[in-house]
Amino acid sequence: MSEPRDELEGSEQPFVSHLVELRDRLIRAIVAIGLAFAVLAFFPGPSSLYDLLAQPLSAHLPQGSKLIATNVISPILVPLKITLMAAFMVALPVVLYQVWAFVAPGLYSHEKKMVLPLVVSSTLLFVAGVAFCYFLVIPGMAKFIQAFAPTSITAAPDIEQYFGFVLTLFFVFGIAFEVPIAVIVLARVGVVTIAQLRQFRGYFVVGAFIVAAVVTPPDVISQLALAIPMCILYEIGIIAAGLFIKHTKAPADVDVKKAGDSPAA
Repeated sequence: MSEPRDELEGSEQPFVSHLVELRDRLIRAIVAIGLAFAVLAFFPGPSSLYDLLAQPLSAHLPQGSKLIATNVISPILVPLKITLMAAFMVALPVVLYQVWAFVAPGLYSHEKKMVLPLVVSSTLLFVAGVAFCYFLVIPGMAKFIQAFAPTSITAAPDIEQYFGFVLTLFFVFGIAFEVPIAVIVLARVGVVTIAQLRQFRGYFVVGAFIVAAVVTPPDVISQLALAIPMCILYEIGIIAAGLFIKHTKAPADVDVKKAGDSPAA
């Protein structure tokens, strides 16, 4: 009986061709970010984007207080950085599509079923993490700080420090919300089993609170806002991993299972 033909047989390309395609994909991703930056620069504009980013903190500052600029070029540079960050977020689906298009030719059909949903879901989860931080964590943190700040202190944060602080929080929460993706990938490639993931649940909870204490500001609200969603997303990841493995089996695995289930002749 002849062995089944490899699905990717004959699809190999020279190394230079891969480099050329990688260059083209990078250029397209950069162009997408550039176009998004140009559009956002005109509407709503860097100043409006800065006001939008500063709103969660500004709303909880004492009356009459504002963010300040201690650097000469900060009033121009910081809004431009915020616009670039927003452009990357807007162009993220295009960037991830370029990544997908680059690796897709080297994947089997059952692997393609795995990658595309992961790319889409990881994008949505990252955006959800950023939105969660913007709408809940930063306002809650601002309220907590103002509640404990002495009345003799007038809060006037520097805009560059605030931008760096918010960007770090966005990155931390965006990555934290990728927990289900990490769980699914680890289970799908066979590093851990679903049963082991359930056994590690207690260790993950402890680790989540340790990570939250290290990477978030020293206030209870921010730490709980990071640790609790991570624990919930871990449970979601375990459930999703079981479903994902079931629907992305290699054809050979399915055939072997059917052969094992069939009655002996």
